[in-house]
Amino acid sequence: MPLKIIQNFDSSFTLEPQAKETLFKLLTGEAFLNQICQQLKCGKVEFTQLLFQPVPYSLSTPKGMPVDFTKYHESDDYGIINVPPNFMFNAKIFQPSRLCAIYRKI
Repeated sequence: MPLKIIQNFDSSFTLEPQAKETLFKLLTGEAFLNQICQQLKCGKVEFTQLLFQPVPYSLSTPKGMPVDFTKYHESDDYGIINVPPNFMFNAKIFQPSRLCAIYRKI
């Protein structure tokens, strides 16, 4: 079966205020921040409050992220993580089904 390259993918999304607040609390929890520090091998991290929906591979998005976020991928000062599915469920976020969060290394 041949691969189909997607030319355009709408990665925009809007979170309900309550869902966003719940998700941000989960993403800034002390235990979770410590886990991220261990994974990124740094002393401390700070949640930038930037989220994006992963996008399919295309000629304009070879990293699987919207072009605006590529600068964070290329920088050693930031780490990008997949938001854990249980966080999405607890925040009652079902659309989009996946999100990534950006953390700044301190």
